[in-house]
Amino acid sequence: MEIKATLVKELRDKTGAGMMDCKRALVETGGDLEKAIDYLKTKGLAKAEKRMGRTATEGRIASYIHRPGEKIGVLVEVNCETDFVARTEEFAAFVRDVAMHVAASNPQWVSRTDLPEAARAREEAIYREQAKESGKPEKIWPKMIEGKMEKFYGEVCLLEQRFVKNPDQTIDQLTKELITKTGENIVIRRFARFQVGEAL
Repeated sequence: MEIKATLVKELRDKTGAGMMDCKRALVETGGDLEKAIDYLKTKGLAKAEKRMGRTATEGRIASYIHRPGEKIGVLVEVNCETDFVARTEEFAAFVRDVAMHVAASNPQWVSRTDLPEAARAREEAIYREQAKESGKPEKIWPKMIEGKMEKFYGEVCLLEQRFVKNPDQTIDQLTKELITKTGENIVIRRFARFQVGEAL
């Protein structure tokens, strides 16, 4: 089937994908724009997963001071592979968004792998006790505990939190989207959040 150049351009404007990738997506989906967007997202995320193993040693540090009041401040380091990407406005905007999100959502760790074993064990013990007290059969306790642990990770781990500017997306999904657009591995390395009167 023949794909019109105007449709390819529209898909490219919406996704930021390459011209040939857009054309291929439209051919694969019979010219359906929405299906082509989904197709590119699926393919892009697969590519993003592969890129996530690459070394990222360039990047930016950004700060965010919450106004009004100026009582919450954040420093965040985000890495990429090249200085070229680090200097782009898109990357800078992403780093600022992450800093602002940390100020608003107060995560404790970047990812669940950063969670100390003692903290994980403490939460599991609490949920095991709650499962015992629920009166439900013992065989379903592991599922109950697992569900509560997933919810806990979503509250305290930055990558698993819902992005404050778009709750339909997690910070991890937002990062993978930027990986797809830039073609580089992007890593949120670390952050520090300060609140007036809060003990360190």
